[in-house]
Amino acid sequence: MRAVTLSGSGGPEVLEWGEVPDPVLRPGEVLVDVVATAVNRADLLQRAGAYPPPPGASEVLGLECSGVVSEVGEGVTGWSVGDEVCALLSGGGYAERVAVPAGQLLPRPAGVELATAAALPEVVCTVWSNVFMLAGLRRGDVFLVHGGSSGIGTMAIQLAARAGARVFTTAGTRAKLDVCRELGAEVGVNYRDEDFVERVLEETDGAGVDVVLDNMGAKYLARNVDVLATGGRLVCIGMQGGTRAELDLGKLMRKRASVHATTLRARPATGPGSKAEIVAAVRHDVWPDVERGVVRPIVDRRLPMSRAAEAHRVVDASEHVGKVLLLAQG
Repeated sequence: MRAVTLSGSGGPEVLEWGEVPDPVLRPGEVLVDVVATAVNRADLLQRAGAYPPPPGASEVLGLECSGVVSEVGEGVTGWSVGDEVCALLSGGGYAERVAVPAGQLLPRPAGVELATAAALPEVVCTVWSNVFMLAGLRRGDVFLVHGGSSGIGTMAIQLAARAGARVFTTAGTRAKLDVCRELGAEVGVNYRDEDFVERVLEETDGAGVDVVLDNMGAKYLARNVDVLATGGRLVCIGMQGGTRAELDLGKLMRKRASVHATTLRARPATGPGSKAEIVAAVRHDVWPDVERGVVRPIVDRRLPMSRAAEAHRVVDASEHVGKVLLLAQG
């Protein structure tokens, strides 16, 4: 089969499209003929040599895909050859075929075209596990998501608004903030022109927010604590702004607030806190609204996998809104 491989660590130029061995199907897995995958920030980090795959995972990039089941492994029930699916992966999505643990499969949502479904698994599972399962966002809460025009951001805004939360977001341009508002954000802050702490505290009469979903890490840590309400929960899922920063424990204690740092990729396939547990929750709690069109994938553009380097340049430069898809044919 063909896949995107790495000639080394570095910029988008290290991505190559060529022949690799087919994946080996193990018990409990399903083989999927890939129609599309999506570019995630984790792929950029892996390409740069900063985020190796977990033990046993494919070295090929790609944390989600959509496609058609072509083979069912020993011990798998509930899936058949020919099923149209999308999947949460630990790696291997930038390829024509991928072996997936059966618990990480989701049916293609009715009303969502198969290639477009590749934009769903990683963002929905990330948002649902962190904002709802971990941080417990509920109706009436105030929610802040940074990078609201990203794949994660566009999904977080929709799911939080659906839940009845008041949604705040940050983005870098007026056009991106306009998209965020269309998706359900009440307040948009241009981080190039405004201090999000000042704006959020002004809009909440000094109360702050109940849940923050952060992709910046160290750069925003202190200010994210500043913006938390009493009992607030900060969930860090990215390190775009670095990995080390000082934390004012006194301020955190006075607010009775908490800071969580999580990753989805390194979770086990099965068991408590596993990918399978999250996927099952997403299928039960989110998929019905995806099928009704209440929640939808936001796709910026589609490129063939052979042009993965171009797609990475787009995401590196934050020139996109929502997800950038890579199609397997080409």
